[in-house]
Amino acid sequence: MDKVPTRVDGRFRLGDMLGSGSYAVVYRARNIIKDNAVAIKLEPINHSSSVQREYRILKNLEGGIGIPRALWFGDQLLSHLEYIHSHNYIHGDIKPQNVVVGLGDLKHTAFLIDFSTAKEFWNTSTRVHIPFRQGQRLTSTPAFTSINNHLGLELGRRDDLESLTYMLIYCLQGSLPWLTSDQEKLSSSSILERKVNTTIEVLCQGIPVQFATILIYTRALTFSEDPDYNHIRSLLRVLHSTSPAPASTQLDFGKPDVPTAHPLPCYDEPWAIKAVPSSPCLPLHRSSCVLCPHNHPSPLHATASTPRRKKA
Repeated sequence: MDKVPTRVDGRFRLGDMLGSGSYAVVYRARNIIKDNAVAIKLEPINHSSSVQREYRILKNLEGGIGIPRALWFGDQLLSHLEYIHSHNYIHGDIKPQNVVVGLGDLKHTAFLIDFSTAKEFWNTSTRVHIPFRQGQRLTSTPAFTSINNHLGLELGRRDDLESLTYMLIYCLQGSLPWLTSDQEKLSSSSILERKVNTTIEVLCQGIPVQFATILIYTRALTFSEDPDYNHIRSLLRVLHSTSPAPASTQLDFGKPDVPTAHPLPCYDEPWAIKAVPSSPCLPLHRSSCVLCPHNHPSPLHATASTPRRKKA
């Protein structure tokens, strides 16, 4: 990146660099007018502006719990994704580095950040889901991305949820079977090979069985299918009932949004992974990449947080 200014927009004084990505760099900064601490994201002017695009997406999502306002972790992050999806976006890069925790009164608040890879999956003008496509480039972080993304399939809501599951397992286990000390040297194809050959039993060893159930469910979702967020939430809340969290960390859902209905079009997915093992003891081999029905429950009820499908 070119020489970085010490002041941005006349009111933000830059400090230390907090982190960097493929194109942008994030700095600690202070608003000299309001005298509050902020983070500033900068990118080269010669690069197509992902920051401007990210700003537009965040403005459309403004006001949602955890974007960036909410409370602690799996249950919270599921609600963040449900909110994002209800506004017709997918996040596209769920990983620990994109979840941060607030300070002071917000110390139990998780913030979902970095919408540089977010995209619309639903055209609000034509009321049509984006088409299923193959041959797409890998856009998410390989360690936490879905198997379908590794295989070059168009990202959908199911991929956000699969990535969230990997991230929760990582936070419980401290690692993932396809992560090693030489992780930086592993190619995405090597990570994919390890990922598809790791049994769900091995992946979820030593943690509650609900995480295996969630992973099986998310891997079995079809491309344009409305996920049953309440089904996943109920599995997470079983864990809450056995290990209750402190009252200060309980999620406050606030006023629910009006549900967004997404009529389900029919797309062929000849290469999608649909034959998810019925038993967590079986590995998910690449030879299983065929389209077939699955037996997981569809949404039981339409609520403010669970859209009901309408016929197109």
